[in-house]
Amino acid sequence: MERLLILNPGSTSTKLAVFDGEEPLFVESITHSAEELTPFDCVADQYEFRRELVLDCLKRHSVPLDSLTAIVSRGGLLTPIEAGAYEVNDDMVWQLKNKPQNEHASNVGAMIARSISLQLGIPAYIYDGVTVDELLPINKLTGLPSMRRKGMGHNLNTRAAALRYAWESGRDYKDITVIVAHLGGGISVNLHHNGKIEDFISDEEGPFSPERAGGLPMFDVIKECFSGRYDYKGMMKLVKNQGGLMAHLGTTDSRAVEQMIQSGDAHAKLVYDAMILNIAKNIAKCAPNVCGKVDAILLTGGIAYSQYVTSEIEKRVSFLAPVVVYPGEDEMRSLALGGLRVLRGQETAKIFHKSGSANG
Repeated sequence: MERLLILNPGSTSTKLAVFDGEEPLFVESITHSAEELTPFDCVADQYEFRRELVLDCLKRHSVPLDSLTAIVSRGGLLTPIEAGAYEVNDDMVWQLKNKPQNEHASNVGAMIARSISLQLGIPAYIYDGVTVDELLPINKLTGLPSMRRKGMGHNLNTRAAALRYAWESGRDYKDITVIVAHLGGGISVNLHHNGKIEDFISDEEGPFSPERAGGLPMFDVIKECFSGRYDYKGMMKLVKNQGGLMAHLGTTDSRAVEQMIQSGDAHAKLVYDAMILNIAKNIAKCAPNVCGKVDAILLTGGIAYSQYVTSEIEKRVSFLAPVVVYPGEDEMRSLALGGLRVLRGQETAKIFHKSGSANG
């Protein structure tokens, strides 16, 4: 039996699951109140608190620790890594405790996984971590040497979609060329080619979305930063949480926007269609990397459930390649399937080596 414990810590919750092979035995999300998290100065300090919650949850679901085969956690904000599986080792835990790229709840996942794996003598992995960055050097350059483009973003879900397409096509992942658009609270687009994510348009530079402002006119951004209306945190909140549909229409719920459109709201339709057009434009921006030779365009994420959105995108980009829709994002299953590929010898887990610098 292949029984995997899956860990996915978030800012206000700890998601965990146990999978028997491809099938979930249970999936649970434990919510954390602000009061519970206030005593902790940093994410690493939450380790004991979250570890006990994980162990208690396993007890409640009558899952003996010694029945586990392996542990797979969402990867934290490590220095840049490749896609796929990494063994959770002492170097990784050191990096997440001492020199993470940023504070994020996912940092504590590998710490918990390492502790339980050592206790049980079983392997622990992270899979398609948040800081996967496989961009080609030519795609990293910008107009300022001090600023480089990064591949950090929705790599877990987009790569899961690409792997699924490869499997359904009867081909190896390294032999397909696909553009994947993740359509969620943030929207990102990436290119999978030669077994790598060679280009990535992040939700800070790509289409605006339900929450994000996306790419903005640079001179206007600079002017706003020095207007006196915002400090750094305020400006970041504006572009990360108060942009896009929220800024224009007062909601981050795409379903609510579609109801507005059905009720005859012409402004809502204009904003929504502009978001869709921006998605299509950014999908097309990835094609020159491979001279337009794309096998398929994959649409995934929560908004991909919308037939209105997916059909409008398809209308605009199908000249490049066929469009395939994989709606939703199942991070827990994606992590489990990644772990299973390692256990079954279909992938080899990489080894992480710590760096003294948060920038690698």
